[in-house]
Amino acid sequence: MPEVERSAESVEEAIEAALAELGVSEQEALIEIIQEDRSSLLGLRSQPAVVRVRTLEAGVPEFGSDSDADRDAASEFIRSLLDVMGLPAQVEIVEADGVAYIDVWADEDGDDLGILIGRGGHTLDALQELMRSHVHQRTGDRCRLMVDVEDYRKRQRSRVQRRAQEVARRVKKTGRPESLQPMGAYERKLVHDVIGQFAGLTSASEGEEPNRRVVIRRSGTTP
Repeated sequence: MPEVERSAESVEEAIEAALAELGVSEQEALIEIIQEDRSSLLGLRSQPAVVRVRTLEAGVPEFGSDSDADRDAASEFIRSLLDVMGLPAQVEIVEADGVAYIDVWADEDGDDLGILIGRGGHTLDALQELMRSHVHQRTGDRCRLMVDVEDYRKRQRSRVQRRAQEVARRVKKTGRPESLQPMGAYERKLVHDVIGQFAGLTSASEGEEPNRRVVIRRSGTTP
């Protein structure tokens, strides 16, 4: 059962790097958070995130999948946050395409929830990290639940996957490496998963946040 340990500025980035090296998706791996990232009072990273990731053997169930306790803690956190912000909304857990989401929908006469998404989904990413950190502190588990606001993530997931497939087919045909637009860690993992289905292609995340992006190449091509 191959295993790697990686560190990065955030848990999501560390996981992304480990999954890319192992060549598996998050659903095919067991993820252990060794150390959460922490920031200093000035907002500078004072402690990197460290994770240990290993691939699952065929037929072996994944330990640490979302339990009822994880889901309850996650839902409680999101509802409490919405209350503090004064945003009336509905919160429920749903599953779509093998992914479990905490769906947040505005009440009919509620405020616009775009503030929870932010530009390019960056606020939503931060909200999800806070939720997962809260669940980890409460239960000790790595929570896989995705926070989604009015189906933003589901629509983004489809767009990113379609774009990755288009670029992959072009790189496979021309042999020329191509880079996608800057993306968050979640979207980059989606791209890595798509490229992993194309024989003869490889993908790698390059650059620094917030301009980190995925570059797709033919296997064996020198960066």
